[in-house]
This record gives sequence, C-alpha cells and structure tokens, in this order.
Amino acid sequence: MRRSRRSTALLIAPALTALLVAVHPGTAYAADPTTMTNGFYTDPNSTPQQWVNANRGDGRAAAVQASIANVPAARWFGNWSGTIGTATGAYVGAAAASGKLPILVAYDIPSRDICAGQSGGGAGSVADYNTWIAAFASGIGNRPALVVLEPDALGHESCMTPAQISDRNGMLRNAVAQFTAKAPNTWVYLDAGNPGWLSATAMAKLLADAGVAGAHGFSTNVSNFFTTAQNTTYGNAVSAALKSSYGYAKPYVVDSSRNGNGSDGTWCNPAGRRLGTPTSRAGGGPEMLLWIKTPGESDGNCGTGAGTTAGQFVPEIAYKLIYGY
Repeated sequence: MRRSRRSTALLIAPALTALLVAVHPGTAYAADPTTMTNGFYTDPNSTPQQWVNANRGDGRAAAVQASIANVPAARWFGNWSGTIGTATGAYVGAAAASGKLPILVAYDIPSRDICAGQSGGGAGSVADYNTWIAAFASGIGNRPALVVLEPDALGHESCMTPAQISDRNGMLRNAVAQFTAKAPNTWVYLDAGNPGWLSATAMAKLLADAGVAGAHGFSTNVSNFFTTAQNTTYGNAVSAALKSSYGYAKPYVVDSSRNGNGSDGTWCNPAGRRLGTPTSRAGGGPEMLLWIKTPGESDGNCGTGAGTTAGQFVPEIAYKLIYGY
C-alpha cells in the first residue's frame, strides 16, 4: 500500500464519513477497494484447495482445481476462526501482499441459522458479538476488503421474538458502525436473503431497520441457487424500495457460485445444480458477482450431502456442481 497523503486521508476518513452519513444516510462510507487492488484474491488455503492438495491422485482433483479452487471465493469467519482479529488480519494481509481484493463473510451472530438449524451457533451474547465484530473490523484495518455481513440474519427474524429482533438489529447496526470506524477501505454488504424468501418491500424494511443506510450495500442469494437474472430483478426492486421508502438506494452483489442451473425450490444440497459465473465485476444490475458460498461445501445433512455437516467440503458435491449432475 502507498502511504504519505493516502495514510493521512485514511486517518480522517472515519470522522468525515460520520458527517456524510449524518447528512445523507445513503452515502457510501468507504473508499473504493476495487481501485486499490488488481482483481480478486484466491484463497490458497480454501477447503477445495486443501482437498486437492491431499488428493492429487483422485480422478476428480483436476476438475476441482480448475473449476473451483482456482476461482476467487469468500473466506467465512465465525466461532471456529480462533482469535478473530488475528484471523482477519492474516487473511487480508496475505491478499494485500499480492495486490488482490479479499472477500470475507462475518458469520457469528447469536442464534445463527435459527430457522434452519444446519449452521446453528454463533456468539453467546450481544456483548460477545459486539466484541467479536469490533475485532473483526480492526483486523482488516485500512487494507481493502469486501465483507458480507451475516448471511440469512434478516430472513431468519421471522423465527425470533420481538426482543431477539431488536437485539439482532442493534448488533447489525453496531457492526456497520465498527467497519465505518475501523475498516475505512472495506465495502460492507448487509445480507438480504434471496428472491424466493421475502418480498422486496419487506426486505427493504428489514435492511433499513438493521442499518443498511451506513453500509455500502446488500447481498443476495448467499448459499442459494436463484439465477443472476432473478437476483437482478430482486436486487433492483429492493434498492428501489429503499429509495422510495427511505430516501436512498443501495448497490448489491449476487452470490453466483452455484446458480448456473437456477433453483429447484430447495436450498439444502439439491441435485442438478451447477456452478455459476465466476467472481467478477458486473454491470446492468449487480455491482459484482461473487462466489460467496464455496462450491462443494455442504449445506448440511441433507440432499446430496446426506451424512455431512454444514461447511464440510465434499468432493462429490463439488464434482456434481461442475457438471450439473
């Protein structure tokens, strides 16, 4: 990273940003991390890459390497990540050293996956989460990054009490504020579910209540299968609903990792799905197409992943996604 005048600007960015958000809640708070990097970061320690490294003689290894492990995708961080500031710092540090833009997912909200249960867990309390997310942001610091904030957290509010919803919205608003203050070159996308879940109007309200005004934008289709066209229609509608009801529009990103064949209406390891467009800048709707879910990682003990756990890399699932089986 270049220093001198840029580093001076970064020191004053949080204060300036707070002023901008107070004046216009739809103002993006971060510098553009895509202009500070040259392409997206490919994780050399991703689960598909680890599997390939350990199974070079497997007949599926070459296809998994070429079609999945070589594609930039997100690294998910949660209660399994150890000291979180150290973990995020090491990851974005490696990306910065190569001049690439990392994609991170924050996934540790209390009562995580409360409706479905396959990825249950999360921080033990509001205080624990607030400490965790502050350290997450501090680990990134001034280095450029993209962060998808708590997939499914808003959609799952339908399974929560009013008190739990209030706590969750408070945690998400605080999370956005932490990135604003501690990671000024990070674009944060608050998750907005998928086109098959809630209406655009309903999701816009949930996003607004959770503080999307201070985030760069929102994400759609994380770990799901709806086509990019369907997500474009949905994302545009959510952004329009934010504009009409709250006075600001927001850009969005789409998880295209497994949407090549679209959705069959199920979400947990359905058969017949296929890889989608690799991570890239996009136009005409989404700001970017990102591989947020790592293809080949199970959704849980269900479908083609029977007998597996959520997040476990399963080479047969990966292989079927490559060829659409």
